[in-house]
Amino acid sequence: MSQSHASCFKITCMKTASYAVMHLVVAITVAYVLTRNWQAALAIGLIEPVVQTFAYYFHDRAWSKAGDDWNPTSEPTGLG
Repeated sequence: MSQSHASCFKITCMKTASYAVMHLVVAITVAYVLTRNWQAALAIGLIEPVVQTFAYYFHDRAWSKAGDDWNPTSEPTGLG
């Protein structure tokens, strides 16, 4: 039994939201453990995901560029 597109989209959105909350909790907790300062922990925990989002964008661009130069269907060269 396959799920509808709307159902899959809803599940994906719920998983994304729960991951975002988990990411914030982990970032804030780690920052607090390292600093023992809730203000610093909240600042770091809220800023880090924003920075990570931009870093992911550039990471994805680099992978896309590398993918343009790589053909997974071709045979490896220089081996053997």
